[in-house]
Amino acid sequence: MNPRQVRTAADARAIVEQRELSHVKVGAFDIDGILRGKYMSRAKFDSSLDNGFGFCDVVLGWDSRDQLYDNVRYTGWHTGYPDAMVRIIPESCRPLPWEEPVLFFLAEFTGAAQKICPRGLLRRVLDRARQLGYQLYAGFEYEFFVFSETPDSVREKNYRNLKPIAPGNFGYSVLRNSVWSEFYRSLLETCERMDFPLESLHEETGPGVIEAAIGVDSALAAADKAALFKTFCKVLAQKQGLMATFMAKWSEGLPGQSGHIHMSMRDPAGKPVFHDAAAPHGMSDIMRWFVGGQQKLMPEFLAMISPTVNSYTRLIPGFWAPTDSAWSVDNRTCALRVITGSPKSQRVEYRVAAADANPYISLSAAIASGLWGIEHKIEPQPMIEGNAYDRKLPAELALPRTLWEAAQRLKQSQPARECFGDEFVEHFAASREWEEREFRRHVTDWELARYFEII
Repeated sequence: MNPRQVRTAADARAIVEQRELSHVKVGAFDIDGILRGKYMSRAKFDSSLDNGFGFCDVVLGWDSRDQLYDNVRYTGWHTGYPDAMVRIIPESCRPLPWEEPVLFFLAEFTGAAQKICPRGLLRRVLDRARQLGYQLYAGFEYEFFVFSETPDSVREKNYRNLKPIAPGNFGYSVLRNSVWSEFYRSLLETCERMDFPLESLHEETGPGVIEAAIGVDSALAAADKAALFKTFCKVLAQKQGLMATFMAKWSEGLPGQSGHIHMSMRDPAGKPVFHDAAAPHGMSDIMRWFVGGQQKLMPEFLAMISPTVNSYTRLIPGFWAPTDSAWSVDNRTCALRVITGSPKSQRVEYRVAAADANPYISLSAAIASGLWGIEHKIEPQPMIEGNAYDRKLPAELALPRTLWEAAQRLKQSQPARECFGDEFVEHFAASREWEEREFRRHVTDWELARYFEII
């Protein structure tokens, strides 16, 4: 049996038995989009397929460095960090090319934890879409830098003077991707075998930066693929003596790293609903309201899309990232880029998203705001002509400039609470406040260089 043909618990048992596996690997994505998991014995896996299994809920109560949040209600020392129940997703079965014969399965939290679980959040948003009569499709694009470094060497260098795999700017370079063909081919083959195939893979502008476009799929599957791509791209790089980073911006002198999301919608019969040949730019009423909702709520939802302190260093003029909630047609200076074409290809690109965002959470924000726009028939502001960086937009379209500000906007957002639930909004906003407070506790190199001698 092909792992990607697994659909049921019975299928999962059958393929494990067929391959005579003693163990499988199971993992769930946390708030920051980090895959947390373990090897599981065949007997434990078999029982968990029916009953789920307990997973310490600390993985929803700590940050990317395993530091415990001190300001969340869901879990903490006050609850004793009990187990939360997790279900295994049989249809997520995938091979691990470098760990044959081990198979990998995704899991997600159930019970009270599902109100906070990122994958559960996206499922709820998509349930709402189905109630409204829509099916969502998405495709993620990621930019990431690759370095001739190891986890040990970057620490020894204190993350300074790192060596990218290639020097200088050389976008779309066939020379570079030919010289580094071993890594390119390994990545392409890994993505194919694990069923998150890439539509394209190329050099971006910057030393050692690569862009990957993951093939379009239904929204939940697209988020699964994006999250798995980020994880296993980093695994593959380290196995080859390299390191890949998905930080929003690792160098002040280089553009940031995007995690753009392309979205389209269909009705229950599979007919695209974004296209109207008789309307300006081919935008149907549904698409126009969808974009209107995204534009209006982007400032309120930004913490879900730009979730780290580092995210906000990317959102500056002239570096291929938006600074306000603006939209236009085929204009890469805007946060929302409408891409026109046939009924099948008509879509919106959500360009404010960075590579550091959790795919489940960023896609939830992008879709929920669009659905809210449809429900309330929100008309977008007049589209931008030319360079959005040079335009003065209404104050309500300005994006928060810091993670703290974005977290406050999210907490105060009534649409966010309607779309995502109070439990998620409170927990996620608190986690972003924690992230900002952790940053404020540290003295940066910039501060030392600026103040140590002179001030």
